[in-house]
Amino acid sequence: MRKNRFIASMKRILKNHLLNFAPFWIFILPIFINSCMQPAEPVNDQFSYAQGRKDDLQLSIYITAHAVKNLLSDEAGRREAISIFRCNGITKAYIEVYRGGVVIEKILLQNIRDLFEKHQIEVVGGIATVPGENFGVRQEAQLGWFNWQNPKTQSDLKEVMMMSADVFDEFIIDDFLCTADTSVESKAAKGERSWSQYRRDLLTELSESVFIEPARSINPDIAMIIKYPQWYDRFHLFGYDVENETALYDKVYVGTESRGQYTQRFGFVQPYESFVSYQWMKSLAGKKMSGAWFDHGDCDENDFIEQAWQSVLAGAQELILFNYFDFVNGHKGHHLMRRQFSQLADLAGKIATDPVKGVMAYKPANSDAYGDLYIMDFMGMLGIPLIPVSNYPTNAKVIFLPTQAAADTGILAKIETSIASNATLIFTTGFLAHARDGERLAEFAGISWPLVLSPFVADQIVVEGEAETIKYGLDLESDIQLTEGNAKLVALHNSDEISFLVARENILTLNTHTFSQVDFDEVGEVLLCPRPLGLLEIPEIWTTTLRDQFLTPLGYKFNAPARVAFQPYGDSGWVIHNYNRDTIRIGLSAEGMTKGTIEDKFSGRQFTIHKGQIYLEIPPRSRVWMEFN
Repeated sequence: MRKNRFIASMKRILKNHLLNFAPFWIFILPIFINSCMQPAEPVNDQFSYAQGRKDDLQLSIYITAHAVKNLLSDEAGRREAISIFRCNGITKAYIEVYRGGVVIEKILLQNIRDLFEKHQIEVVGGIATVPGENFGVRQEAQLGWFNWQNPKTQSDLKEVMMMSADVFDEFIIDDFLCTADTSVESKAAKGERSWSQYRRDLLTELSESVFIEPARSINPDIAMIIKYPQWYDRFHLFGYDVENETALYDKVYVGTESRGQYTQRFGFVQPYESFVSYQWMKSLAGKKMSGAWFDHGDCDENDFIEQAWQSVLAGAQELILFNYFDFVNGHKGHHLMRRQFSQLADLAGKIATDPVKGVMAYKPANSDAYGDLYIMDFMGMLGIPLIPVSNYPTNAKVIFLPTQAAADTGILAKIETSIASNATLIFTTGFLAHARDGERLAEFAGISWPLVLSPFVADQIVVEGEAETIKYGLDLESDIQLTEGNAKLVALHNSDEISFLVARENILTLNTHTFSQVDFDEVGEVLLCPRPLGLLEIPEIWTTTLRDQFLTPLGYKFNAPARVAFQPYGDSGWVIHNYNRDTIRIGLSAEGMTKGTIEDKFSGRQFTIHKGQIYLEIPPRSRVWMEFN
């Protein structure tokens, strides 16, 4: 302001008193004024930095309809919003048009859209399809979802969608495109189909008739996005048809909200689930896969940022943070996000060209897990780098086949091809019991047939010949009997020895039980893990024995306790994350790692390779990014 007043004053002086020197001032005046008006140096703030890193990683905030209505409808609230976006390096906003009965007026949506775009913030519309007073019809079931069969639900949402398409060129449907309704009208529409099939058919059809077609009738160029939840092993039960719906939409996002691993509020979800959820959906969506979404619920600062790290390791280059209210109220995780953003962006750029590699874990679309619900999350927390895929990984060196893989009715021939290629195969007892050719597969594994599934919790495990009790006990799926298999790990139940890990040449079997529908029903859970598991309480000698079966064929030796994720990428890079509450010591060797140094790219520390191995300590709730020099 003072600079502008000074320039105006000088112009008046020149005009009134120096006309006699016009030829001289005509030459010098432009130079003089230009020097006074030179722009200041660009501000190196979080927003400017984030704008320059968008090709590697972009941060977004989802603003719910209630936040739009209560916080962005006046000038003070809008100033606050721009400040929040800028100080956190957030370069994209998702503006919700409807949630729980609150419909935002079109003029307000337009004004907020224009405000954000004016300040270089990208804008996308969004909707949370949950019932509200006089809007749609609530389902007859436990959770607060819609009865999608009812015409009022369909017409109310279609009307909002058509209004929204006139405001936004891109639009996301939040993760409530699902139902558990068992009303009379839904039962009549279901007919002879299973509930799962009926719901998938219905919501695939309504994706087109309620959302996509109405939106494109108003805005032919609108990009429509489906956002799946994080409860990937339950999708098909409540109407998510990940193959057919994914084909309809332009882009796909997925929830990676693992939250607090030790707490019941959101289901004892393990941090590795963020990786599993994104990677599996990416195997289905391909190039449509566009980003990850997680929240603040039940999160301390470490829980919050760990979701970001696993999302980035899975390949996400956009993180949608739910929701704006948490940024207004503040959360300790925001400080970590600002401080670690450059490292997250660096890793995201690296993973874009050198994705994480490891053990292929096969889960076909719409597959039932039975007693292996969310088993991949727990295996990842044992330092086994599982890469979930939706198609059989024919050329993989190591393949994990949990119960979900039994949905593939032609899997015997595929397994025989893998055996002929000398691949290592790891079955679960649930897979053997449910696979079409289970008897033949059990013969491969050296396990007696028939397999009777009767889950129980072992009292103790055997550690170096001695009985040892572990917290929560060890869940087993069956009292399996061996033929030619060799028991590598053994549990004790009522003093009886029960095989937990069985090996026969390159085929191994895990006698695991995580959760089944019975476990969910016992505590009234619908979507997420119902209780903690003793599997993550096993001693390091057990984790190492188990991990070796997966990693040795890949050329790795990794010594570490449970609750540690090991994720290799490229030819000589590894990210290792300690999810424990204590400092741990790890050892790592890999093929070709004989001498030289390895650098932690986070800290810059150098580690000397000694006799083909490196050893280091990792503080609690932290990670290292190692690369061979």
